[in-house]
Amino acid sequence: MTQTAPHTATYTVTGMTCGHCVASVTEEVQEIPGVQDVAVDLPTGAVTITSAELLDDAAVRAAVEEAGYQLA
Repeated sequence: MTQTAPHTATYTVTGMTCGHCVASVTEEVQEIPGVQDVAVDLPTGAVTITSAELLDDAAVRAAVEEAGYQLA
């Protein structure tokens, strides 16, 4: 059995101002199939996602919007 290396993508999310914002975005993005890890940097708005496969940008955008924020 061969394993492929995980994929990492970084997006910028606007409108996050607190820890609750970070938790909301993290929770929604983790619901995307294949997502293994989500790291959010509140001061910069950077959201780094590690996944088993390449992510569909539309799925990431939808998850971020569901949390109440926007991709930059």
